[in-house]
Amino acid sequence: MSVVRDLRVLLRLPNFRRLLTVRLLSQAADGVFQVALAAHVVFSPEKQTSPGAIASAMAVLLLPYSLIGPFAGVLLDRWRRRQVILYGNLLRAALATCTAVLILSSVPDWLFYVSALAVTAVNRFVLAGLSAALPRVVEDGHLVVANSLSPTAGTLAATAGGGLAFLVRLVVSSSDAAVVLLGAALYLTSALASVTMTRDLLGPDPGQVQPRIGAALASTARGLGEGLRHLAERRDAAVALLAMTLMRFCYGALTVMVLMLCRYAWSDTEEDGIALLGVALLVSGAGFFAAAVVTPAAVGRLGSFGWMMACAASAAVLEPALALPFSPTPMLAAAFVLGLTTQGAKISTDTVVQTSVDDAYRGRVFSLYDVLFNVAFVGAAGVAALILPPDGRSAPLVLGVAALYACTAVGLFRWKKHATKYE
Repeated sequence: MSVVRDLRVLLRLPNFRRLLTVRLLSQAADGVFQVALAAHVVFSPEKQTSPGAIASAMAVLLLPYSLIGPFAGVLLDRWRRRQVILYGNLLRAALATCTAVLILSSVPDWLFYVSALAVTAVNRFVLAGLSAALPRVVEDGHLVVANSLSPTAGTLAATAGGGLAFLVRLVVSSSDAAVVLLGAALYLTSALASVTMTRDLLGPDPGQVQPRIGAALASTARGLGEGLRHLAERRDAAVALLAMTLMRFCYGALTVMVLMLCRYAWSDTEEDGIALLGVALLVSGAGFFAAAVVTPAAVGRLGSFGWMMACAASAAVLEPALALPFSPTPMLAAAFVLGLTTQGAKISTDTVVQTSVDDAYRGRVFSLYDVLFNVAFVGAAGVAALILPPDGRSAPLVLGVAALYACTAVGLFRWKKHATKYE
């Protein structure tokens, strides 16, 4: 099989293996930390969680650091990306430890959110740096497979980290602080793994590096404008980002619905709710893995935009059929389908952006990519909060999401005729 052959080629590249190891450890830590936050915010026995409360938590954690996304991109195009990944993970390890202390100290919620926000804010630099650096260790001809393996493996690592967090929570007396400390240890390990790469390996080119922070920040506004203009000139990348943002919105709305179903409709205890959520995450992770396997062949047959269109169309048909019963088993099947279609579309989007955007602008564009992701997710949570009843069962939400998937598929079908490079 060509996919297996390409994977073997990639895994023979030592620098790709090193970058992949850093991603796996970093995103496993993300999974641990996110489960700890979800358990603390949604499943704590003393909290009566509502869709509005979940939306508020997401807004607090995601929207503020979305504002720094463009700044992160400008810096990533000037600072050595290896150094950003190294010091970013070291900082996250320290901040996660502080968050664990705050959980044990029973401080006001706002202080906890500030600490958690700091951890996830640094995450934008690290993930954007990993994506921008991938073409530096992989040739263009292998980018589709690399984007299948690397980000998808990272998502699976995050899922595995989430599963490990559930296990720790069961073993260590439901201690959210212990789970956060586990995440801190993984962040530290990821930082140490990044040292195996040379300082200049991940770019940008030495002539573009501005080591003085003042000079880099002074050019942020100009750099952001240049990045936006560059993206406007790369219409394929802009269309792919728009389609992925809409699919991310759909995924976010359904995520809030599943959280509420696990919390109230499908379980009577905190432990049962967390267990159901853990199963949903694992099934969705299996969908991510399936996407990594089938996407290279699907892109080869349908083209990047054709595969994205097929993913959106499949979600439009299968999501309402599986979700409307509001029962655990068909909903888990929906989690698998949405994991496959969302990750399949993301792999294609990553490839279109990486091959359409010049290296000098890649960090800025991927940071804008992150901003769109986060704003779409928070916006979806806000819409879900207005629609969802307390138990999470809402046919209008399910049907509205299906309609948005269908509109995305139609838009991609129309654009596909013009995107001859990605046929």
